[in-house]
Amino acid sequence: MSEVRRDIVTDTWVIVETERDPAPDRGERAVRRPPACPFCAGNEAMTPPEIAAVRDRGGPDAPGWRVRVVPDRHPVLRIEGRLERVGVGIHDMVTGVGANEVVVEAPDHETSFAALKPGQVELILRTWRERLADLYRDQRFRYVIIFKDHGTMAGGTMIEHVHSQIIALPATPRRIKDQLAGARNYFEYKERCIFCDILQDELRSRDRVVVEGERFAVFTPYASRLPFELRVMPKRHRFSYAEAADEELAELAHTLPSVMAALDRALDAPPFNLVLHTAPNLLPQKGYWQTVRDDYHWFIEIIPRVRRTDGFEWGSGFFINPVPPERAAARLREVL
Repeated sequence: MSEVRRDIVTDTWVIVETERDPAPDRGERAVRRPPACPFCAGNEAMTPPEIAAVRDRGGPDAPGWRVRVVPDRHPVLRIEGRLERVGVGIHDMVTGVGANEVVVEAPDHETSFAALKPGQVELILRTWRERLADLYRDQRFRYVIIFKDHGTMAGGTMIEHVHSQIIALPATPRRIKDQLAGARNYFEYKERCIFCDILQDELRSRDRVVVEGERFAVFTPYASRLPFELRVMPKRHRFSYAEAADEELAELAHTLPSVMAALDRALDAPPFNLVLHTAPNLLPQKGYWQTVRDDYHWFIEIIPRVRRTDGFEWGSGFFINPVPPERAAARLREVL
């Protein structure tokens, strides 16, 4: 089982895999493709037994599905076992209990999320919502992160078939804690959601807005860390993605592929990371983040990997962005 270790200086957590000794990652390299894709319909026996699926026909682990959720074959955290917190000298460690799931996003061998039809994307978004709600029923889990890594520069795997991942964690990540603390402090001072205020400010100025719909807006953040970084934010205040309404997901299913296609046109189909930011699980601790329903606001972050971070950025935490977000937004509006 993995160990989840805490850095006592920065209050960040690192998952240490104690059972594997992989070769060092040296960045971009030739990737060996599997002889057959385990995510294609008809190859269900190549994956662990499914956790959930959206089906037109058939039974578990057989063809006839539209979206399929399976355990990761090499999970960084395992759902079996007790959550135990122990001290290791002056350090803190939590047993590697969690969940590591793969959402296979289409039965056919599609490699581009932007190529999926809106109806298929809506099924994926609904699956994310259902898995988030289900995992948050387990009080061992503090936070669930849903993400897509596309391309080796973005950490993608050798399997190109469109898929996303879900990892349930026994601790809330420091970056999420920082977001929560900043949102709470702003709410205590102004009695308003900071994310709602940011969105309204972006919609007023429109300098960084890429596209606005009835229920969502997409914009480049004012302090974008990397070129063409995007935020997709619901206009209606909702603290958790688990609360997203069906009509919101229906619109989002049109918005996301459109934005991804614009990035493909503007940046020649770049590798990217897509991350869903949502509220933590409120069940494990009584009174945990008491105002989160009022001060937090879920959103999706999209980060094209068009440049590498350097030693200064790693060492200082200051990012250098050579493309102003206003210019990036203007370029994406041109190609939408």
